[in-house]
Amino acid sequence: MVASLVAAVVAAVCYGVASVMQAVAARTASHRPPAGTTPAEGTPTPGVDPGLLVRMFGQWRFVASLGLDTIGFLAQLVALHRLPLFAVQAMIAANLAVTAVVATWLIGAVLHWREWVAVGGVVTGVGLLGSSAGPEGASQASVVFKLSLIAAVAGLALIGVAAGRLPDPLRTPVLGVVAGTGYGVLGVAARVLNSFAPLSLIRDPATYALIAAGIVSFLFYASALEAGSVTVATAAVVLAETLPPSAVGVVFLGDRTRPGMTGVAIAGFVLAVLCAVALARFGEAHHDDDRTGPNGESLAQMAGKAGA
Repeated sequence: MVASLVAAVVAAVCYGVASVMQAVAARTASHRPPAGTTPAEGTPTPGVDPGLLVRMFGQWRFVASLGLDTIGFLAQLVALHRLPLFAVQAMIAANLAVTAVVATWLIGAVLHWREWVAVGGVVTGVGLLGSSAGPEGASQASVVFKLSLIAAVAGLALIGVAAGRLPDPLRTPVLGVVAGTGYGVLGVAARVLNSFAPLSLIRDPATYALIAAGIVSFLFYASALEAGSVTVATAAVVLAETLPPSAVGVVFLGDRTRPGMTGVAIAGFVLAVLCAVALARFGEAHHDDDRTGPNGESLAQMAGKAGA
């Protein structure tokens, strides 16, 4: 149990640092006009651009961040082996606290006192979850359940493509919800893997649901961040990747808390998720808004200098 808790924290740290390293990737590679600008009359809504990910691979920080994401995902698998989904997903959402703290020294972001309180709230919530979480549920997922995850990813892909054609500001939160739900499916798929043995992974439908969910979610989250509000997009992702899979774990997979600790688990979950939402603007730490460095430079300008 202790090893699983440590693994969940390692996953959150890796994901959080990776988010900062991806600081300028999505907007630098984007062909969309920045938020707040008016496109030329008659310009069609560009929708979701699959080439965005290809262009992002041309930036070394993005490539390096994928290594951290891989380590984080492996740690998440270890955590899911022993802990219930509701605990792991909330702990993963805590990566925004890591992102916020790292951003203060990496690109000069300024945390106000409310955000420091939110960071403390995330840490406290994760601690409560860790102390109250029981072992993962004993329920085994059927083949039909795993195939339904693949169908869910296909449905999310269709919804995401349609959402990409929506006008701003509706486009950003809808894409965020689609991406977050996809990350939730990824967590559920990882939770129901039969084994990590290569032959078992090849035969397990959950493996393909996991891979597809990762690709779809990453594309739609990057698309949501191209020209929309970082806070709105990331808050939508946090809520969608924690609430639905947590419910699935309790209802279908038998996840439970330790005896007598249900109230503590609920309090920790709510505290961690709400405080993570409060830190949502750090979902893309380079966003060009009112956060400035000591010389009055925007974070986008500072991040650009750092990458020079």
